[in-house]
Amino acid sequence: MSWSRPDDLRAQVQRWWDRGELLSATLGAGPQFPRRLQLKAPESYEMAAFFDLVRNWIDALSKTKYCRVGMREINHRTLGKNSVPSEVWIDTLDDAIAFIKKEKEVRIFKSLVETTRLSEPNLLSWIESNSLRVLKLQDEWVNLLRIVTWMKENPNPGIYLRQVDIAGIDSKFIESHRGILSELLDESLPANCIQNSVKGVGQFSRRYGFKSKPVRIRFRVLDGKHLLFPVEGEQDISMDASSFARLNARGLRVFITENEINYLSFPLLPDSMAIFGAGYGFDMFAQVSWLADCKAYYWGDIDTHGLAILSSARAHLPHLQSLLMDEETLIGHRHFWVSEAKQHSSASMPNLNVYEAALYSNLKNNVWGNKIRLEQERIGWSYVWAAIDRLG
Repeated sequence: MSWSRPDDLRAQVQRWWDRGELLSATLGAGPQFPRRLQLKAPESYEMAAFFDLVRNWIDALSKTKYCRVGMREINHRTLGKNSVPSEVWIDTLDDAIAFIKKEKEVRIFKSLVETTRLSEPNLLSWIESNSLRVLKLQDEWVNLLRIVTWMKENPNPGIYLRQVDIAGIDSKFIESHRGILSELLDESLPANCIQNSVKGVGQFSRRYGFKSKPVRIRFRVLDGKHLLFPVEGEQDISMDASSFARLNARGLRVFITENEINYLSFPLLPDSMAIFGAGYGFDMFAQVSWLADCKAYYWGDIDTHGLAILSSARAHLPHLQSLLMDEETLIGHRHFWVSEAKQHSSASMPNLNVYEAALYSNLKNNVWGNKIRLEQERIGWSYVWAAIDRLG
């Protein structure tokens, strides 16, 4: 029978908890009590067919602690007059908490709220909307508040994260909690202490005025006429982004690839440079003025994420062209296809050309198979050299 049992009622209250409603209610927010529970009662024909079961169901429901059961009288043509449950209510917040045995968690939460009220009261409204997260962070919460207080006393500190010296807080603590700290600092710091033009966990240091480790760019100059150092042989160079931006490399042909072996395998080519992408993003390339005077190519995997990276890169390098990221290359290497674990979530990519956009759409719609992808390192080098030769 699918009639509502005590465990079904308890599950409904548990869902209130799982949505954070009960903890928020301890702060005076969220739905108010009494609250009505959904009740599925026996139909009229079931009462006659399963009278003993219905009687046991009524008895169990009426004895359910912390619930108020409303009854209604029915006049059954076979059974006569009987009182049956018609509604179930939880009258108070305390009853709801006790029903699902969350008294200990509520005590802990109230203690965390009181600690916050004393040190950072401006975060109380944030807690109302994030009550369960605060409870999960109970062991770290006091230290998170101490960091917020330190940041308010030391805005735009101009030091590295590991240099923050707060007694009892490990130097790695801030780095490992940048996500939650971003939310707390956005709530607490004055607007002029936040660099709103940069967002995301990866930009935490810049957003809140810390020093950032310099991004290092790895590249190879593929033409002996343009070597940076007067030394013959392989020159696999890594330098910080600001130094890279000051290079005089105008007019070179630039190949950017995400695969290290592909990067290392580029042969000597006239007036050319290879850059190892390594996933550090393309926003810093926008600061490299000489790249605007270079023919630039991006070579990544043929899958939804590879094309998404290409689209993102074009936002900073509008003249960037794709290399070996086309339908012909994909179809020609069918025997090397593998599966993309999870496709990119966006329906379309704004910075792809019409052919790339069609390729992205076909991959998303599984035109050639379920979540197929071609990894760039699977493409044979004779095929790669022929493609580079066609560039001129």
